[in-house]
Amino acid sequence: MTGSRTRRILSYVGIAAVAVYCLAPFYWMTISAFRRPQDQFDNSIVPIRWSLENFTAVFRGDNGFGRALLNSLVVAGLTTVLTLIIGIFTAYALARLRFRFKNALLGLIIATTMFPGISQLVPLLKLFTDIGWINTYQAMIVPSLGFALPLSIWLLNAFFRQLPFELEQAAMVDGCTRGQAFRKIIVPLAAPGVFTTAILTFIAAWNEFLIALSMVNEKDMQTATVAISKFTGVSGFDQPFGTQMAAGVIVTVPLIVVVLIFQRRIVAGLTAGGVK
Repeated sequence: MTGSRTRRILSYVGIAAVAVYCLAPFYWMTISAFRRPQDQFDNSIVPIRWSLENFTAVFRGDNGFGRALLNSLVVAGLTTVLTLIIGIFTAYALARLRFRFKNALLGLIIATTMFPGISQLVPLLKLFTDIGWINTYQAMIVPSLGFALPLSIWLLNAFFRQLPFELEQAAMVDGCTRGQAFRKIIVPLAAPGVFTTAILTFIAAWNEFLIALSMVNEKDMQTATVAISKFTGVSGFDQPFGTQMAAGVIVTVPLIVVVLIFQRRIVAGLTAGGVK
């Protein structure tokens, strides 16, 4: 009894420690965003006086943060849609078709994630410069698509493989074509996996920084993460710490809300195919 109670207490302590470790940076960012500009370097746990000045300053002046948010939404949204379209068909083919070296091909696809993004930056920059893609949406979408597809195909393949092939056969016996069986039977049943893939892809594309910073040098095309890094203070030389924290809250809170609302679907999608 004593040993069991001790293990339970230690488990709770460990969970609490991990939660504090993960949430402390976000808490400090939020608190710093609500400080007055003159209190931005105050280290108190709670602001001396709460203020919304930093949030109003985010959309004021030449920051261009509203346009940057729109650019981030376009890039993340198109990346997610294209990843789902390509990933669903590729994962379905790998799950259903029988051909030689199928497992090797799947392993090769997931192995591409081992290469760090920065190692591909110079070749991509040279390529996009030559074809005139600098300062365009596709210069940010195509690399993000390449980074998102391997994981998406892996997740969706695991989900499709756990769906019995007899479902499609029964649908075709009832008069459906292979395409209709896929569209009307398989895709709806795979909705948790598709939804999980969409959320993870959108979050990764929304938070992407290095590619957007390197491929875009025009202010009207920069994403929110790049815009935050280029914030300037009132004089142009002081550190806009509070404004950056407020912009970070604006960018982060919607993602947190979405994850909290759909956390069960995300977990269901990630654990799909784990058992038979």
